[in-house]
Amino acid sequence: MLQATVWSCQGLRAAWLHESSFRLEVYLLVLLAPLALWLGDDGVERALLLGSCLLVLAVELLNSAIEAVIERYGAEFHELAGRAKDMGSAAVFVTMVNVLLVWGLILLPRWW
Repeated sequence: MLQATVWSCQGLRAAWLHESSFRLEVYLLVLLAPLALWLGDDGVERALLLGSCLLVLAVELLNSAIEAVIERYGAEFHELAGRAKDMGSAAVFVTMVNVLLVWGLILLPRWW
């Protein structure tokens, strides 16, 4: 368990150092996390608001891992490599849309 924790921390550090998208998403989490805790009426709403943001980070880490493996094997273009990178990017996009939907579905009814 300790070694797994060390590897996880190394992965987070690598993402922070080498992935500008990850850093931006962490900054957004730092901004949105207190709002999620404040705006959620109960534990379920807080979990949904915060969890949707954390999911973006998890998928960004997976996307970055896919990109790193592809780059490991060379920078030349390959259709499958391009498709894998595009799909990883699309996965991040879908989780960002999820954030908008979750936040909108929870918060908009209160203002209407």
